[in-house]
Amino acid sequence: MPITDWPSAERPREKLLARGASALTDAELLAVVLRTGLVGGTAVDLARDALSHFGSLRALLRADRTELCRLPGFGESRYAQLQATLEIARRHLSEALAGREALKDPGAVRRLLQARLRDREHETFAALFLVK
Repeated sequence: MPITDWPSAERPREKLLARGASALTDAELLAVVLRTGLVGGTAVDLARDALSHFGSLRALLRADRTELCRLPGFGESRYAQLQATLEIARRHLSEALAGREALKDPGAVRRLLQARLRDREHETFAALFLVK
């Protein structure tokens, strides 16, 4: 059944608008980004299948292009769409961190380093030189 036939309160986009993004499951959030499904399946079905294949939203977003594009319903365009969404989120976090004053506590340092180094495919060494 197409999403347009679902009750309004159960449709991912309408649910997001009415209750906020935090009310959606990972599959529903991903479906909003993907916008469409495959013939015979909704965007939510497509999102659930991809999440099931990779095991988590994080793993799906970190998937290499070739592996993601092998999934039915995913290709270069969808890969680019997900990578752009991920980069928007990274830049949002970077702006939030950059707008703050100095790194005043260990938690702020942790958030900064996580935002910058989290998705590296190899171990990375970083040094912070803090000036008083």
